Amino acid sequence: MSTASALPALRLRGISKRFGPLLANDDISLELARGEVLALLGENGAGKSTLVSILFGHYVADAGRIEVFGQPLPPGNPAAALAAGIGMVHQHFALADNLSVLDNVMLGSEPLWRPFSRRSAARRKLLDTARRFGLAIDPEARIGKLSVGERQRVEILKALWRGARILILDEPTAVLTPQESEQLFGTLAELIREGLSLIFISHKLDEVLRVSDRVAVLRAGRLVAERPARGTSRAELAELMVGRSVVAPTRTRREPGEIILAIDRVSTAADRHGMLDRASLEVRAGEIVAIAGVAGNGQEALAELACGLTAARHGRVAVSGEVLAARPRAWIARKVARIPEDRHAVGIVGDLPVWENAVSERLHTPAFSRFGWIRRGAARAFANALVARFDIRLSGIDVPTRALSGGNMQKLILGRALAVGGESAPLLIIANQPTWGLDIGAVAEIHRRLLDAAAGGAAVLMISEDLDEIMAIADRVAAIFKGRLSAALPVEQWTPASLGLAMAGDPVAPAEHADAA
Repeated sequence: MSTASALPALRLRGISKRFGPLLANDDISLELARGEVLALLGENGAGKSTLVSILFGHYVADAGRIEVFGQPLPPGNPAAALAAGIGMVHQHFALADNLSVLDNVMLGSEPLWRPFSRRSAARRKLLDTARRFGLAIDPEARIGKLSVGERQRVEILKALWRGARILILDEPTAVLTPQESEQLFGTLAELIREGLSLIFISHKLDEVLRVSDRVAVLRAGRLVAERPARGTSRAELAELMVGRSVVAPTRTRREPGEIILAIDRVSTAADRHGMLDRASLEVRAGEIVAIAGVAGNGQEALAELACGLTAARHGRVAVSGEVLAARPRAWIARKVARIPEDRHAVGIVGDLPVWENAVSERLHTPAFSRFGWIRRGAARAFANALVARFDIRLSGIDVPTRALSGGNMQKLILGRALAVGGESAPLLIIANQPTWGLDIGAVAEIHRRLLDAAAGGAAVLMISEDLDEIMAIADRVAAIFKGRLSAALPVEQWTPASLGLAMAGDPVAPAEHADAA
């Protein structure tokens, strides 16, 4: 073997990065071999995003150095990272829906002073790259017309088209159906055969063990373990990530109570959140009903309808038999709680302190205000009790909420939803992507809290793209596709394969797929 081929694709030495008092990366050293898949694991806030951002040039490390194929990588320079062969496919795709595949691939790749675009050459190169890696795509297709799996294919092609030899994949299966995930795994195998090196970031440990050659685990900013994937287990990795054993909660069968939420042949206006098309659904007290679907099929419209943010154009929506107007305060008064999908943009106000966010949705209730004045003592006492009850880890309730890790931020939102102003438990909980992007420890805690709420009599409507989550805690499951809801059937009547097909619009009943499986 030559010296050049023996060099690792990537070498990080002593990488440290501090944000004020927070030591995000603490003396991290790692290597990635050519043609290797390295999984990067860790809790939320463990330092994975910071490390990857340093590698891609978005941050400059306070100490340490990076070499790519034996050459030093200039710090803080994304263009240099791209030129060195580093590509990244983000969890949230960076694509322009109104442009074609080719336009998105070429975007930003040509100098402004060039008098004409070399589209023909770029198109040939794109088709050659697609054929080489088995990623069939129409260069002229509009991004907005593509499925989520096809959009991810475009993101991978964009990186390969630009010469990526090291590819970073951030939660690559988070929004894919099981069938699309299988296609992705086939693509990854082809990339490895072609000699690419991959960094695979995921909270799905079964996928990590299937795809990876080696696993690196970060905890509190430090590299705490490296393991060959073949010689470890899901339980060991979970314990390495959180520093303790993680026991997933289990669902127990129970008889549901009265109908709490009734959606009867509802259609909504089409907007940026999608639409519902003659959707019908019932959620009873004491049960968790899950909605499975690929992003953009009307889940957000359903979530907003079910907590009073939007109104039905046609059909009827009732809570405990009462039709409520689309005014959030009226729904809050009826003890409807929500966990929104986007915790940063919708769930909290990042610049406000934790105690204000803890009471924000019920600030005008008698528990927290009187004659227009905030009862600060009551609000702060409630926030402190919520922090203790839900094990929210922070330095104090006066810190800006944006300073919390994703898991702690989600526990704050969950606690706010389950407490309902400190007066009583919620009647109905709308949980939209409740564990999105969270680590295994935080996921187990969120699931336990939702199961406890249902056991206490709450009706829970959970909207999720994570089939493992749905199969683990839901009592009944419905699939959503282009605004249409399937029947909500007992979870035992679904398989991951049949549910994935239903998410893609397959009209065949789940029982038929289950029999064939």
